Amino acid sequence: MAGSSLDQNPPNADRHITAGGSDWLWAVFAIMALSDLIMVFWTFSRPRGTRLFHQIAIIVLTTATIAYFSMASDLGATPVRAEFSRGTTGTRQIWFVRYIQWFITLPLLLLELLLATGLSLSDIFTTMFMAWVFVVCGLVGALVASTYKWGYFVLGCMALFYIWYVLLGHGPRSTFAAGGVVRSGYVRSAGYLSLLLLIYPIAWGCSEGGNVVSPTGEMIWYGILDLLAGPVFLFLFLWGLRTVEYGAFGLASGKYTDGYGAGAGAGYGNGMAGAGPNMATRGAVAPGATTGTAAPGVGVGHTGAGVSHTGAGVGTNAV
Repeated sequence: MAGSSLDQNPPNADRHITAGGSDWLWAVFAIMALSDLIMVFWTFSRPRGTRLFHQIAIIVLTTATIAYFSMASDLGATPVRAEFSRGTTGTRQIWFVRYIQWFITLPLLLLELLLATGLSLSDIFTTMFMAWVFVVCGLVGALVASTYKWGYFVLGCMALFYIWYVLLGHGPRSTFAAGGVVRSGYVRSAGYLSLLLLIYPIAWGCSEGGNVVSPTGEMIWYGILDLLAGPVFLFLFLWGLRTVEYGAFGLASGKYTDGYGAGAGAGYGNGMAGAGPNMATRGAVAPGATTGTAAPGVGVGHTGAGVSHTGAGVGTNAV
């Protein structure tokens, strides 16, 4: 399969991957696909409403699997004139499909990590935005043939500095509702991911930027980094959370259904017994208290529906 990839999809640049590079990409694809399947089975082995971290991991691994299938097939690249030519080669393969992968996966990796902290959603979203800036600057810089590509490189590194500040500075100082075990696990994971993010710009400068490393060497370099930042990081991080009470994160959902109303966990129509974990009476109104004026008979449903028959009060059994 790997040998036929370059035959069926011929390289479109002077400096391109070799058959050995395609073989390596097929191997990475197989690891990503296997990891994705394992993560899917692991996710469905967990109770409903406690799968958020694992489902984020599924999205990351699925995206990486598709990207590496494309690259192993010698698809998703475009020829760009290299700023620094090597020998008689004038153009180099630039793999835009890799940047599409990173545009999706890097913010999700940061989200996976930062959800374990006490950072606000605005802090988390801004950090994810800086990840998008980091990736887009890398893509645009790689597609630029002139020396202006290094301007995008600097802008991307500035975004990376912000990410490092949040991961290593702001994040550890936040309140960890899940306790000290999660804090120590976060510090290790944040340091690990930050180290990997340091190596990515170095790889870019030696490959897409400086055209020093061959496209095959680029694939090996990035492939190792993606494996370490993908399956290895995700499985280690989630394994560290396996004994943590999920409700401490405040992320459990009360909207999932198990059999549509079959007792606890059903989610709809059965009062508080149907509410999901961590969805207990936040802001509940005392018995008989009113939320406004309404005519008798305007209310909807029975206990668990949330509004009494008079339409004026909110009962203690409200969802």
